[in-house]
Amino acid sequence: HYELSVSNNKITITAFSNQGLFYGIQTFLQLIPSEKKNKISIPCLQINDYSKYKWRGMHLDVSRHFFPKEFIKKYIDYLVRYKMNVFHWHLTDDQGWRIEIKKYPKLTEIGAWRKGSMIGHYREQKFDDKPYGGFYTQEEIKEIVAYATERHITVVPEIEMPGHAVAALASYPQYSCTGGPFEVALKWGVLDDVFCPKEETFEFLENILSEVLTLFPSEYIHIGGDECPKTRWKKCANCQSVIKREGLKDEHELQSYFIRRIEKFVNSRGRKIMGWDEILEGGLAPNAAVMSWRGTKGGIEAAKQNHFVVMTPGSHCYFDHYQGEPKNEPLAIGGFTTVEKVYGFNPTPTTLNKNEANYILGAQGNVWTEYMEDANKVEYMIFPRMLALSEVLW
Repeated sequence: HYELSVSNNKITITAFSNQGLFYGIQTFLQLIPSEKKNKISIPCLQINDYSKYKWRGMHLDVSRHFFPKEFIKKYIDYLVRYKMNVFHWHLTDDQGWRIEIKKYPKLTEIGAWRKGSMIGHYREQKFDDKPYGGFYTQEEIKEIVAYATERHITVVPEIEMPGHAVAALASYPQYSCTGGPFEVALKWGVLDDVFCPKEETFEFLENILSEVLTLFPSEYIHIGGDECPKTRWKKCANCQSVIKREGLKDEHELQSYFIRRIEKFVNSRGRKIMGWDEILEGGLAPNAAVMSWRGTKGGIEAAKQNHFVVMTPGSHCYFDHYQGEPKNEPLAIGGFTTVEKVYGFNPTPTTLNKNEANYILGAQGNVWTEYMEDANKVEYMIFPRMLALSEVLW
């Protein structure tokens, strides 16, 4: 909350917190005319302003395509300019593991590099053979987190599990159901090989998360939880014995068991987990927050169960979709999400009562980078839709 007043001879920004002052300054900067003149004039005004939602986020996938540290800072600067306050950093997936973990060096020695990439649209199934990859050292991550924190932005890391795990399994195949061998994935999409919920896997993931928690001070740690095929679990003796031992009904409940185990660990370190809406399947972990991407249904269901929700439905918040007539636009995954559509988004479903509506933290724009091979393309895809979302959320 801040107030900005411009009178004939002075400009005053007042707020009860540094964050309020910071937002007041952003608004002041937006009032300065962009055309270069010898004399700058700002209209006299009185602004009394505060945000509508707590979670005003933008996401960036650096697994499908990798972006250097300098661009990540620039991306954070964009968030700052539009008073957004969460950067959701998608650091691991089938196509690349992008965060240095000291205890498991192979995650970046092997997992951060793939032999080639898909080219053209997914349906063409064409590939190049150019080795591709990269990762952030822990020092770089500390630097980015500090940079964001100074600018009142919380960085929420995402470490995907139990699915989207092929880059990790290429590095440490013993945590799969079949034992491998695996290669870091060249193709996009959903792959069958996922983490096997055996004791050694939980130990492996808890050790990884211990390092992640040290690097990221955020209240929430995102553990993915989406698009986890049950193909391997159905045939795996390990998995079936866990189902039996824990009295679970099926593989969906096994996924819920997996997420609950991880949640217990994260909670024991004083933090909370967040996951995509698939974590509702088989029963939601006790303190988990849900990111609703397959429409708003999952978010509504979670809010009714008194769980916190970030709305990010594909229909309005996926900035990897086309934003204009597809034949005139650069190649994208599909979909059609115009700036008007984003402006028309209401993160709080009207079906929720007042108490349930309090569980809607806000929303965010998601930027999946299968078809964004460089920073210019990312910028082309986020603007101007991100501006529309920032207004919806403020």
